[in-house]
Amino acid sequence: MRLVDLVDIDPFIGSEESGDSTGENKFRLPEVIGILPIRSAVAYPGTVMPLAIGRSRSRELINETTPHETIFGLVTQKDPSVEEPGPNDLYQIGTAASVLKVIKMPQGSINIIVHGIARFKILEYVSTKPYLKAKVEFIAVKTRKTKKLQAQMVNIRDIAGRVVNLSPNIPDEASVLLDNIQDPSALADFLAATLNIPLEEKQMLLEEPNASKRLEKVALALANQLEVLELSHKIQGQIRDSVDKSQRDFFLQEELKAIQAELGQNDRKTEDINELEARIKKAKMPPKVTEEAMRELDRMSRTPSASPEYSVSRTYLEWVCDLPWSMSTIDSMNIVKAEKILNRDHYGLVKIKKRILEFLAVRKLNPKGKSPILCFVGPPGVGKTSLGQSIARAMSRKFIRISLGGIRDEADIRGHRRTYIGALPGRILQELRKCGHNNPVFMLDELDKIGQDFRGDPASALLEVLDPEQNYTFTDHYIDQPFDLSGVMFIGTANYTEPIPPALMDRMEIIELPGYTEREKTSIAKKYLIPRQLKEHGLKKTNLTIKDETLGEIINSYTREAGVRNLERTIASACRHVAMKIAKGTSKRATIGKAQLSEILGPHKFESDIALRTAVPGVVTALAYTPMGGEILFIESAAMPGKGKLIITGQLGEVMKESTQAAFSVVKANADKLNIDTKQLSQYDLHVHVPAGAVPKDGPSAGIAIFTSLVSLFTKRPALPTVAMTGEITLKGLVLPIGGLKEKVLAAKRAGIETVIMPARNKKDLIDLPKEAKSKMKFVFVKKADKVLKHVLK
Repeated sequence: MRLVDLVDIDPFIGSEESGDSTGENKFRLPEVIGILPIRSAVAYPGTVMPLAIGRSRSRELINETTPHETIFGLVTQKDPSVEEPGPNDLYQIGTAASVLKVIKMPQGSINIIVHGIARFKILEYVSTKPYLKAKVEFIAVKTRKTKKLQAQMVNIRDIAGRVVNLSPNIPDEASVLLDNIQDPSALADFLAATLNIPLEEKQMLLEEPNASKRLEKVALALANQLEVLELSHKIQGQIRDSVDKSQRDFFLQEELKAIQAELGQNDRKTEDINELEARIKKAKMPPKVTEEAMRELDRMSRTPSASPEYSVSRTYLEWVCDLPWSMSTIDSMNIVKAEKILNRDHYGLVKIKKRILEFLAVRKLNPKGKSPILCFVGPPGVGKTSLGQSIARAMSRKFIRISLGGIRDEADIRGHRRTYIGALPGRILQELRKCGHNNPVFMLDELDKIGQDFRGDPASALLEVLDPEQNYTFTDHYIDQPFDLSGVMFIGTANYTEPIPPALMDRMEIIELPGYTEREKTSIAKKYLIPRQLKEHGLKKTNLTIKDETLGEIINSYTREAGVRNLERTIASACRHVAMKIAKGTSKRATIGKAQLSEILGPHKFESDIALRTAVPGVVTALAYTPMGGEILFIESAAMPGKGKLIITGQLGEVMKESTQAAFSVVKANADKLNIDTKQLSQYDLHVHVPAGAVPKDGPSAGIAIFTSLVSLFTKRPALPTVAMTGEITLKGLVLPIGGLKEKVLAAKRAGIETVIMPARNKKDLIDLPKEAKSKMKFVFVKKADKVLKHVLK
C-alpha cells in the first residue's frame, strides 16, 4: 500500500468509532462474510490498498461482490507460499473491507482496490466452496482519552513527520494528513500500514484492540526507522561532500594546468612522467620490458594524480627502473691473485679453494659460460659465510647475503602480486637493486632451515632461481617480467643436507666443509683469531702472548667443537681480562699459560669420561654425526627380570629404534655362537639407553655399537675405553657403510679415542682425512658384526 493512495480518501468514512472502553460502535458487521486470503500484507481499518486477484476461489468471491456495498473479510496467510490456504493457514483476526473499484486487465487478471473498515475475529468457518465463508465477530476498539494518550499522539506525529521529511518516496501531503487524524486508533492504523516491519509484527498490531498500547508499539518501530533514515541521510551527505570536493579539486587542478601552461611551467605530474621516461631509456632494459614499462607509463599519464592507482603505477615503474638490467662488474681473471686472496683469508679448505680457482679458469676461457650453483655444507663456525665473501673479493664482484632460516612465505622469494596493498618484489630482486649490479656473488644462507606452511613453499620457489637452465628468465610476481639471473653466482650454505628437498639439492654442487683438527684450529687462532681480537680490544701484539700449549688446552678443555666460533669467544675473554689489567695500570703485558686459564676462564668445561663410562659391561662408545659436527655417544644396556621385552629410551628417532631392534634380533639369532645363555634372553627384559636424553638422536650408524653393547652385557665382558665404533648392521650381521666419516674421526680424536672400528667399505674415505687425524690412531675395518667383538671386549 502506498501513502499516495490515501491522500484523496477520507479514512474515517465507515470506520470504527472511537470511544471509551464501554462504547458501542455504529458499524454493523454481517454475521457471515466471505473470506479473501491475502499474502505478504496486512490490511488495516481506514486504509486503502490495491490487490491482484489470481486464485480461482478469490475470483468467485470478487464476482459476487458489489462495489461499495458488499462486505467481505481480508485475512493474512501465515505462510505466503501456500497456494490454496485452508482455515488453519490463516490468522484468526482480519479486517472487514469493501471494494472501491474493480479493474479487469487485458491479460484476463483482475485488480481491485479495497477499503478497510473494521477489525473482526473469525469464530468458525461455515464453507470452503466456492470460496471461504466464516461466522465472524466484530472487535471494538478500546480507547480512553487521557493526557498520556494525547502526549503519545503528539510524540508519534513528530516522529512520523521527521520520517516523512527524510523519505523522498513519501509525498509531503502525508504530513498534512497526519495532522488531520484526531482518532488515536485511526492514527495508529494509518502509521502501522506504512511501517517497514516483519509480517508477524504487523499482524500483532492488527490484533491489538487497545489504541494506547498500539500507539506505543508503532512509536517504537517508527523510532527505529527514523534512526536508520538519519544515519543513511548522514552517510549520503558525507559521500556527497566527498564527491563535491573531488570535483572541485579536479577543476582546480585543470585550471592550475592551464595557468602553468600559459607561464611555461610543468606541473608535478608532468615532471614525474618525464623523469620516469628518461629513467626507462637510461635503464637499458630488454625490448619487451621497455615496451611494458612504456605502456604502464602511458596508463599512469592518463590516471589522475590523486588516484591510488597513480602511486601504484609510479612505485612499480621506479622499481623497474632501479633494477640493474645491464649493470655488471668486470670479473678479475687473475688466477694467481685470486689464489693469494683465498689463502690469505682462509686456512686449509684445499678442495674448496681448488673448485673456486677452477671456476675462474673456466670463466677466463669462456666468459659467456653459466655460473655454478655451489652449496657449502658443514658444522657452524667452519667458515662457510666468510668463504663466500672471499670468493667475491677474489673475483672482484659484489657480495650479497640473505638468511633463509625460518622463512615460510613463497612471496619472500618471488614477491607479491601488484593487486595487494603494499606489494613488493621478492628478496632476490630487492637485494640486486641494493647491490646495483646483476652479477654479484649471492649467498643463500641456512638452506636447511627453510620453513613451509599454507602460504607456500619457499624451497620450491628457489628451484627456478638455482637452475642455470631456467634462471635467465626468472619472473618475480611483482615485476612480472623476466629478469636474467644467469650472471649471478649463487652459493648456498647448510649445516646438513637431510632437510633440503631432493629437487633443490639436485640443482646444486655439494661441497662439504668438515670440522678442523687441533693443529688447524691452533693455526687459525694464531693467524686470524688472536690478531682480530687484539685489534677489537685495543691491544697490541706486545700486550698479550698466548702460548701454543695454552691454545691446545683451550681447544680440548674449553671449546670442544667442529668450528672455531667458541674458540674465538674464549680468546676474546682472555683479551678482556688483560685489557682490564692494562686499563687499571696494574700490568702492561701478559703471557697466558695453562696455569692462568682457570683464573680467566674458570674450571674445565670438557673432561674425558670414557674410561669411567666403559668400566662396566653393557656400555660401549659409538660415533655420531650431527649438524654441529662429529660427536661420541655412549650406548648403555641393562637387564632385569622379565619376559624378554626390549625397552628403548634416550629420545631416539625411528631409524635408530629400528637399528636397536635389528641388533637385538642378531644377538638372539646368534646366541649360541656368541656364548650367550638363551634362557637369559627370555627371562630378562632388556633396556637400551643413549644418555643425553634431552637431545634428539637418529640414524642407522650406531647399529654395531648397540650389538656390541648387548653382547658385552650378556657375556659380562666390559669394552675397552679407548675404542669407538660406527657402522650400520643388517639382520644377517653384515656391516654397511656410513657417512660423515671425517667428522666422526675428528670427534674421536678430540675425545682421546685410540682405535676406531668402521665398515670395510669406508676404507676408501680415509684419503680425505688429514694426516694429523690419522696419526696415533688405529683403524679397524670389518665386514661382519661378530668380527667387532675381538677388538672391543676384554
